[in-house]
Amino acid sequence: MKKYLQRLGRSLMLPVAVLPAAAILMGIGYWIDPSPTGWGSGSVLAAFLIKAGASIIDHIPILFAVGVSFGMAKNKDGSAAISGLVAFLVVTTMLSTDTVALLQGVDVESVDAAFDKIDNAFIGILSGLIAAAMYNRFSQVKLPDFLAFFSGKRLVPIMSSIVMIFVSALLFYIWPIVFGALVSFGESISALGAAGAGLYGFFNRLLIPTGLHHALNSVFWFDTIGIDDIGKLWDGSGVKGVTGMYQAGFFPVMMFGLPAAGLAMYHTAKTKRKKQVASLVLAAGFASFFTGVTEPLEFSFMFLAPMLYVVHAALTGLSLFIAASFQWTAGFSFSAGFVDYILSMQLPLANMPLMLVLQGLVFAVIYYFVFRFLIVKFDLKTLGREDDEEEFIAISSDKSFAKLAADIYEGLGGFANVVSIDYCATRLRIEVKEMGRVNQKQIKDTGVFGINIIGPHSIQVIVGTNVQFVADEMAKLKK
Repeated sequence: MKKYLQRLGRSLMLPVAVLPAAAILMGIGYWIDPSPTGWGSGSVLAAFLIKAGASIIDHIPILFAVGVSFGMAKNKDGSAAISGLVAFLVVTTMLSTDTVALLQGVDVESVDAAFDKIDNAFIGILSGLIAAAMYNRFSQVKLPDFLAFFSGKRLVPIMSSIVMIFVSALLFYIWPIVFGALVSFGESISALGAAGAGLYGFFNRLLIPTGLHHALNSVFWFDTIGIDDIGKLWDGSGVKGVTGMYQAGFFPVMMFGLPAAGLAMYHTAKTKRKKQVASLVLAAGFASFFTGVTEPLEFSFMFLAPMLYVVHAALTGLSLFIAASFQWTAGFSFSAGFVDYILSMQLPLANMPLMLVLQGLVFAVIYYFVFRFLIVKFDLKTLGREDDEEEFIAISSDKSFAKLAADIYEGLGGFANVVSIDYCATRLRIEVKEMGRVNQKQIKDTGVFGINIIGPHSIQVIVGTNVQFVADEMAKLKK
């Protein structure tokens, strides 16, 4: 299970890598025009930037469906990615409010609010995992001749869509129950004051991977039971020092804590991987600080090191508890980043917002040292520390990738002996028919950094950071 989660975490890196730039575009656009409408209706430039960023941020679930299905498929094939998209479209269409209204024979307004939140990261990841499983199981299946057109990889999206119909049927009954239970839980802790704010913060982060945090948000941020923490803070109708208590504690975490956690991951990364880790951590950390978009950082360790994510959730709860206890309040209409912090400082109900910066600096220290200690103590496989990345090096030979690919094929016993080719960050992962036909010396003579025999039919060739290009050339030769 641990290795499975780490593979999932690595699969999310591709879609996560595109999020920081989109988040920054939205942050700049919202800075230009902090309109309550949230899309820059008062400025063409702001609207352009906000919509450009939102085109990606608002479709994180789709990116996850495609990225996970591609990354978890054994051959990282495009048909797996297409299948992930198909699976996601099936479940979100089957469980959309319009479809549910039709199935239940009621008006759209009467449909359970849970179905309005079916388009979430959890559904995206679930769709990707199912599509990848279908690819791994059916991509080599041969159907009878009269159905031969649908054999192999063409069969994968078909099977994915069929499975997702059954998954949709299960979620039709399960999703509203879970969503409703969380709403009831939120209502029960709303009367606990600062302690309730802390519990809310903890479960808000803990539920991010499932998308069910929206259930809690609806209780505390909006007018579900009369709290309406966001609305009352911005229109000035709340109580100073109280209204905003379910928002303020996020600022120290998103602006200071998470970027410091990213710094800890960078400092504990393997030396040869620091530069690559730094590029992601810097972009993701800035997005978290400036805009409050935390997904790039959170998903970078959420599955690679679940222990850290639970600690992060606990620290978020602590932050909300502290801010609520001292009645330090500020708010956001987008997220708890620098942009919203500056904009909300001038609100009549903002109370000692500068103290949130002081709290944030303290939390930055806590996050850094706690994350660094846990990563080193338990050898957590965070960014740059994965087992598969031990030889994160590059081929230094002048040999072309095409020539290298051909020579490796020859050392593997030729095309007829190679069953499949996959790769990770530095290694070719190859399945062969007969290990006895593999000439290890001939492969090493090509200039690669080593080989690793995994089993009677599995061999890894350590190529280095250019492994993708070698694998691509080998795929061309195989054709």
